[in-house]
Amino acid sequence: MFDKMKTLNELRKIQKELKKVEIEVEAGDGAVKLVINGEQKVQKVMIDGSKVDPSDITRLEKWLESAFNQAITKSQQEAAEKMKSVAGGLGLPGL
Repeated sequence: MFDKMKTLNELRKIQKELKKVEIEVEAGDGAVKLVINGEQKVQKVMIDGSKVDPSDITRLEKWLESAFNQAITKSQQEAAEKMKSVAGGLGLPGL
């Protein structure tokens, strides 16, 4: 029982740490920059108007999509890395 409480406390600690993690990515050669935290919540979206053609919104949409996907992937990797040490104590297969 003590081990499970210890593991739960470690998980809570990791969750707090992930809130503080900032992941910044860019797409479109810097036209789009995105910052999310370790909980995958968007903190900031920046668009460099000098690198965006207003008549080509499709390209901007692709850059945004790419930035979000990169940021989410990095956030998942960060969370998985932090969870590795705790996962063994939970007895979950594959973690």
